Amino acid sequence: MPSVAPSWPKKTRELHNHHFDSTVWNGFPFRDDDIFIATYAKSGTTWTQQIIAELLFAGADDLPVAEMSPWLDLRVPPNEVKLAALAAQTHRRFIKTHLPLDALVYSPRGKYIYIARDGRDVVWSMYNHHANANALWYRLLNDTPGRVGPPIDKPPESIRQYFLDWIERDGHPFWPFWEHVASWWAVRDLPNLMLLHFEELRADLPGQIRRIAGFLDIAIDEARFPMMVEHCGFAWMKANATKSTPLGGAFWDSGAEVFINKGTNGRWRDMLTQDDISRYETIAREKLGNDCAAWLATGRRNAPG
Repeated sequence: MPSVAPSWPKKTRELHNHHFDSTVWNGFPFRDDDIFIATYAKSGTTWTQQIIAELLFAGADDLPVAEMSPWLDLRVPPNEVKLAALAAQTHRRFIKTHLPLDALVYSPRGKYIYIARDGRDVVWSMYNHHANANALWYRLLNDTPGRVGPPIDKPPESIRQYFLDWIERDGHPFWPFWEHVASWWAVRDLPNLMLLHFEELRADLPGQIRRIAGFLDIAIDEARFPMMVEHCGFAWMKANATKSTPLGGAFWDSGAEVFINKGTNGRWRDMLTQDDISRYETIAREKLGNDCAAWLATGRRNAPG
């Protein structure tokens, strides 16, 4: 019986805010071996970029990962600058996006890894990112010409209030969360898409590095594999954070180590009430369905597919 060709996703909208300019994808010149790292944000993006850099460069220890793997739909620097830098790359490209699936151009030629993380853990990591941002971060996001919509403001002092604002206003002050997760989950069976979860990386980093390598058709140099695993651990990444952090950490007065943060989950358990937790879990099931909500919370999938 002949196989059925996949129904490839189509871009259906543009997404703009203080961070995004999704028009950069229109007419993007794909290559056959492009790798795309997709997340909502604070879900393991930098971790996965580091893993892929280590796989592509066999455990090298001085890789400027943030420079090598740009955030394509971030509206600064201008699109022409990012596109020119990517066109000049001669290595296999690995590109970061924080867009939902329907706001980018999805290519059958590339390979995509979508990384998810429990939304409560996302918020705790996001708050650290946002609360420690300096004047340069606000100036570039808010004052660079072309911003659509309101500026991003400083966060409240209470992290619980930050969480409540985020859940009641769906991703405020960044971008909608539930539609982002749902858009990628809906196409989880595409042959060039791999779903990855933050908890999987925490539970078995060597095994997940091997899984990613297999998906990307990258042969592992076994003699260098222990070094690669070490370079993908949080202790090493935090100690070398300037290489994987945008502008070497210039957006945070405390340095690039703030961007890498802790790599831990569950910190919200001591701060949220049981009603807060129940509210989050109810919304997750309503917006995502039971199977996707369970996967988002745990990294475990109830059935193949």
